Amino acid sequence: MDTGNHSMVTDFILMGLTDQPELQLPLFFLFLQIYIISMMGNVGLFLLIRISSQLHTPMYFLLSNLSFIDLCYSSVITPKMLVSFVLQKNIIAYKECLCQFFFFCTFGIADCYMLTAMAYDRYVAICSPLLYNSTMSQNICFLLVVGVYTMGVFGAIIHTSGLAKLSFCENNVISHYFCDIAPLLKLSCSSTSINELLVMLLVVINSLVTTLPILISYAFILSSILSIHSAKGRSKAFSTCGSHLASVAVLYGSIIFMYCQPASASNITQQKVSSVIYTTVIPMLNPWIYSLRNKDVKDALRKIKKDWIVSWCK
Repeated sequence: MDTGNHSMVTDFILMGLTDQPELQLPLFFLFLQIYIISMMGNVGLFLLIRISSQLHTPMYFLLSNLSFIDLCYSSVITPKMLVSFVLQKNIIAYKECLCQFFFFCTFGIADCYMLTAMAYDRYVAICSPLLYNSTMSQNICFLLVVGVYTMGVFGAIIHTSGLAKLSFCENNVISHYFCDIAPLLKLSCSSTSINELLVMLLVVINSLVTTLPILISYAFILSSILSIHSAKGRSKAFSTCGSHLASVAVLYGSIIFMYCQPASASNITQQKVSSVIYTTVIPMLNPWIYSLRNKDVKDALRKIKKDWIVSWCK
């Protein structure tokens, strides 16, 4: 990524979540705990799906990739945020800042598209169960995952290239805990109108491309669920879909709230609150709300524990 002479700034200072000294230590331990829980949940779920043969299905294949994305997504942001709680000046180099933003975009966009792929998987499973194995074949699942990561990288390249063309002159203090596009646009001493338009355009496009299939899928899913005569069957289907929809609503709500407004009109406190939700809270919650309440996952855990106990007793 060649920045040429577009920037006079060699590094930035990240202000973090708050400038109140009495909150630094409590917030450090709070987000350290969140990060540890997130890592344990996502790594544990990813490994469990890879190890357990009974979880080698399209649904759990997509779920393992979601766990991988959340693992990377959180790791791009949280460690640097934790540093800001213990250091007076949390300095990040210009190129490191662009690199952090690139991977933040990559995994953030990929997260949205993975949720869409999972909605399609649930649509096929509930609405066309007899065609599920052929529709969600190994090749189709592989292509879906490749498409998810491709869209993430493509969007990140567009956004990061736009940032790299901007000039940053004297002010190098980012009023945020990571290198996000809105606070960076505020620091630029060159015109950012094209960048702001590009941000809104890509957010709207990605939101429509990912949310419309989810809404359409769930419209058919709801119709199929209502036609189920068994109350137990309806409850199970609603439970699975409800967790997915709750995560989708929180993720898209925070993203749209933050990015679908001009940088000049956005409030930094609102940005930070929204960012915390989709960079730390959602990656922590996803493995729990999607699978650790799931009977198949619980059975797989019990089987692995039993196998380990038997192997140790030999």
